[in-house]
Amino acid sequence: MRRLSQVLLMGTALIGLLSVPAITKAFTAKTDSTPPAIADSTQVMQINSAGIKELEMIEQRNKEIVQSYFDRWRNNTGNFFDLLAPEATWTITGTGATAGTYRRQAFLDQVVQPANARFLSPLVPTVDGIWADDDMVIVLWDGATTAKDGQPYRNTYTWYFRMKDGKAIEAIAFLDMHMFNDLWTRISPTP
Repeated sequence: MRRLSQVLLMGTALIGLLSVPAITKAFTAKTDSTPPAIADSTQVMQINSAGIKELEMIEQRNKEIVQSYFDRWRNNTGNFFDLLAPEATWTITGTGATAGTYRRQAFLDQVVQPANARFLSPLVPTVDGIWADDDMVIVLWDGATTAKDGQPYRNTYTWYFRMKDGKAIEAIAFLDMHMFNDLWTRISPTP
């Protein structure tokens, strides 16, 4: 969306520049001033450039925040899900017992805790890439651990986070639901 805005603004500026000869002829009575089309297009480009810089800084900060939560999770020094704002929603795509949209606490109680209870040790994330576009951060990562029955559990995830004030207010999770559903139905969360 941001890129489309840039193209539209640049296109508007170019159209303005193309009309300069006509404006210049009509503007000959005032030879001391810059024709309005040139001044306006320069302003648009300066404002657009400042806005892009600010947006790039926000995107970078959001990526760093999400990366830091993954680092703490991987090093077992923090709770990844503290990234979620209290009012956050989490959507698991696909089909199966856990697919759907949850509020933060319901997601933790109904999905995260029961899933963790099916593992012998915590799921270890390995981040393959993090990207940001506007307020959205996208993370591609692999998770690996051992299930309570001794079988390995490995899955690849893509999580989308809509960020606001350093917290995720919305998350969408894509994963191999066949693998996750197999774990969910094969192993009981109770000891």
